[in-house]
Amino acid sequence: MAAIQKLIVEVVDARSLLPKDGHGTSSPYVVIDYYGQRRKTHTAVRDLNPTWNEALEFNVGKPSQVFIDMFELNIFHDKAYGPTTRNNFLGRIRLSSSQFVKKGEEALIYYPLEKKSLFSWIQGEIGLKVYYVDIVPTPPHAAPVPVPQPDPPAKEVKPDPTVEAKAEAAKPNEEPAADHEAKVEAEAAKPNEGPVADHEAKVEAEAVPAPESKEPAGDKEPERDTSSAPEQVQANEEQARQQPSMQKQSGHIEFDLTTSKAGPEAPAAPSDHVMAASVSGSVPEVKVTPPSSSPPPISRSASMASFASATAGNIPINGPQPISRTMSTASFASDITDNIPIERSSFDLVEKMHYLFVRVVKARFLPTKGSPVVKIAVANSRVESKPARRTSCFEWDQTFAFGRDSPESSSFLEVSVWDPPRGDVAAPPGFLGGICFDVTEIPLRDPPDSPLAPQWYRMEGGGAYSGDLMLATWVGTQADDSFPDAWKTDTAGNVNSKAKVYVSPKLWYLRATVIEAQDILPPVAALKEASFTIKAQLGFQVQKTKVSVTRNGTPSWNEDLLFVAAEPFTDQLTFTLENRQPKGSVALGVTRVPLTAVERRVDDRKVASRWFTFENTNDEKRAYKGRVHLRLCFDGGYHVMDEAAHVCSDYRPTARQLWKPPVGTVELGVIGCKNLLPMKTVNGKSTTDAYVVAKYASKWIRTRTVSDSLEPRWNEQYTWKVYDPCTVLALGVFDSWGIFEGENGSMETTRPDCRIGKVRIRISTLETGKVYRNTYPLLLLGSNGMTKMGEIEVAVRFIRTSPTLDFLHVYSQPLLPLMHHIKPLGMVQQEMLRSGAVKIIAAHLARSEPPLRREIVLCMLDADSHAFSMRKVRANWFRIINVLAGVIDILRWADDTRSWKNPTATILVHALLVMLVWFPDLIVPTSAFYVFVIGVWNYRFRKRDPLPHFDPKISLVDTIERDELDEEFDTLPSARPNEIVRARYDKLRTLGARVQTLLGDFAAQEERVQALVTWRDPRATGIFVGLCFVVAMILYLVPSKMVAMAFGFYYLRHPMFRDRMPSPALNFFRRLPSLSDRIM
Repeated sequence: MAAIQKLIVEVVDARSLLPKDGHGTSSPYVVIDYYGQRRKTHTAVRDLNPTWNEALEFNVGKPSQVFIDMFELNIFHDKAYGPTTRNNFLGRIRLSSSQFVKKGEEALIYYPLEKKSLFSWIQGEIGLKVYYVDIVPTPPHAAPVPVPQPDPPAKEVKPDPTVEAKAEAAKPNEEPAADHEAKVEAEAAKPNEGPVADHEAKVEAEAVPAPESKEPAGDKEPERDTSSAPEQVQANEEQARQQPSMQKQSGHIEFDLTTSKAGPEAPAAPSDHVMAASVSGSVPEVKVTPPSSSPPPISRSASMASFASATAGNIPINGPQPISRTMSTASFASDITDNIPIERSSFDLVEKMHYLFVRVVKARFLPTKGSPVVKIAVANSRVESKPARRTSCFEWDQTFAFGRDSPESSSFLEVSVWDPPRGDVAAPPGFLGGICFDVTEIPLRDPPDSPLAPQWYRMEGGGAYSGDLMLATWVGTQADDSFPDAWKTDTAGNVNSKAKVYVSPKLWYLRATVIEAQDILPPVAALKEASFTIKAQLGFQVQKTKVSVTRNGTPSWNEDLLFVAAEPFTDQLTFTLENRQPKGSVALGVTRVPLTAVERRVDDRKVASRWFTFENTNDEKRAYKGRVHLRLCFDGGYHVMDEAAHVCSDYRPTARQLWKPPVGTVELGVIGCKNLLPMKTVNGKSTTDAYVVAKYASKWIRTRTVSDSLEPRWNEQYTWKVYDPCTVLALGVFDSWGIFEGENGSMETTRPDCRIGKVRIRISTLETGKVYRNTYPLLLLGSNGMTKMGEIEVAVRFIRTSPTLDFLHVYSQPLLPLMHHIKPLGMVQQEMLRSGAVKIIAAHLARSEPPLRREIVLCMLDADSHAFSMRKVRANWFRIINVLAGVIDILRWADDTRSWKNPTATILVHALLVMLVWFPDLIVPTSAFYVFVIGVWNYRFRKRDPLPHFDPKISLVDTIERDELDEEFDTLPSARPNEIVRARYDKLRTLGARVQTLLGDFAAQEERVQALVTWRDPRATGIFVGLCFVVAMILYLVPSKMVAMAFGFYYLRHPMFRDRMPSPALNFFRRLPSLSDRIM
């Protein structure tokens, strides 16, 4: 019996509610509405921080236009407690069902209460646990119904009238089982349950299937021997009572086709070609194709007698068959958009590629006892199927896709069946028959057309015992349903060449707080001072606490250790107590904690700590070695970084409850590559087997591998959900060695796939709804310099799905989740955790089929992006200079203005100075308007056609020296000779000396500013303090506008009134002392 999904809401407590009963307090209760169902908690009397700890249960309904998928919770004050005359509103929250998780993933979350209207006065928050749970309904207890023995069809026995009379007399007085079960479930609900819940309870009761009847409703039940089997008669009577009521409640008529007999009443076939019933979606349908819908075999006329055996022994269908549909329980726990039927992608970003599809299903009446194979030949392509699987027929169920330039290409398709030799290898295979088609008569199929149904064809040329072959052939595109799993001509049919979609594992930060340990030393050794440390290990991740020195055998640490864990949690977290001794560390005890027992949290609340017992490190002798105090939890409020922060594709936290709805979708069309360089030599021929990998958020895609082509064409299209527009979509092109798997041993398959190039596309640079079809150069930087490996053509489109204000509101939100700001992680710790996350993802994807190799994952995640590079140091310095160039230009313009190089501009600046001094309220608006004018002016010069890409000029790859490239791509530790390493070190020392001088000058300027008031130089400090007093008195007496006017005109005075020497103020500042003379 199918499981029924329920939504469980655990209302835990609330904090800081408003007093609304007139006496400084409130008596709150909670009302929850979900899919037309209403539940209510008990009232917490006179408590502003109430605790309910009450679980409310809801039925999960199907997606509906009447009941939205929003979960609404309201808190009211109960008017029964206090002088109020109404239930005062205390706050509410609204959640989407996409934020709910399955049981086992729930966590206590405190939601801030929202206002109902603009003038509502609301404060506080409420703690909830919301999750789905599957409940298997208990089947109704009924007497077992034995299977009736079939009677000879020649005899027709009338039913016993006494039995029918008893059954008819018992019907009005006996309640049907389904109605009784619905009433019991409805009565078990809470009193505040709405009418929709009662209706759904009845629907669930009606979903229980009734016992199947072996005879149609219109037939009479044959007479049985009631004296020998009274229980059977009673069960049959109950079954006869239950079945009409179940059919009456379900609201539709079910046709029982299990006892239909082929007779004169059966309709004859309307056509010579009878196709098998095909299932489209979940509704079976019977298709009868006209003679023009399928390609007839050449030189053969189909006859009715040739297909007469196809229907022998089959049951004719006289009416539609009802199918019991069970709702998937996992569909509700997924994203709400997954429950909505998604239309098939139109592949409008890529070019259509036409293929000739041949689906070989099975064969029958073949004169062989072996495992025959099917050979297909079309144009210049020939392929052989796998050996047939022997059942009642010879089954293959294989699809082949042959590339075609256009659907009108004229050629012949030959399909033949061969019997390979079994004993003697040198014997030729036996020909069992074949079929030939004219490709011009093969129908063209475009989605969303239903799949073409296969049909039987009589094979020719196999002798007197030619069999029948069931197949289907059509001309389609890469959007066809059968294309992903079909054998293709451009991939050479290799299993590792198929296009696949991968999903990264769900990663969590595991926080282990080591508090203290006890009883780790015997009483005799407790007087000596000892050093202890805790080593924690999770898989390949190992961390240690600081050393704790103690005499009493109770060391304390209070230190947090962070690990990266991936679902499903099958590992154990191991803690080892070590005693630091002069000769080395000695393990005293070990304890293991399964990850499934660790609590999950989504905020910074403290979880309960626990004591764990240390055992002997020797598994054979388990003895008590002390205990350790730990606090363990999974931090779901963090985003587990697996990419560099500046090229990250996702910033969502791990906990699904904290996810926000997507703001749009991004579509990527991988069209093809041009002018690729050969990457390897196979049998004396230079070739490239290229494929593309794209990564965004947790979804990876891999195109099919096009074999032996320097200009591969993929024309594949993929879609991702976008939760933050300030993210980056990355795609890379690689050369595959996996196509040689199984050939010539395993030497070729152990070689890593070579990278050809990489492209990054920032989503925020895409306009909404616009298609960007660009060609990007594939640049590869190696130890020998930069090489252009070819070009890739892609098409990208971003579609906004959220309202405009919600989309713009995303720009005001922080990139990382809240926990990164409440408890930030250090840079070193974050890089260490990122390294662990990359290794976990690489190991997970390498176990897929076909695998996504480790070197591909490391390249896409930029695992080596933080290696030292002198080129990157110089490039970052020039980036800083480029940013400061605008400030430098402003300073130069001010100097030119005060030097009267352009008298007209200087006079206008004087007028502007007078206006701003006498009207200071115009300063801020004028500055804002000036920035607006600059932005509008630069809008004319924006880049419109190409999207931003790797810039060789900014990266300094054209002017870099060979020694610096060799240093950048060197391993760690270095594998170069000592002379080269010594030369690098000397060069680094020279650069360090320059940085040292720059830092010293910067520190000296800051110390001179401090020396103005520290009396390090008494005369200089006295002059400065006295001058400040004079300026203060002048500003007290003279209006500030007059002072600002005088200072402005003095600064803009003509050069003829200016001295060439530096100003006295600058000379005074340079004479102030610093601490440079005290540095040794």
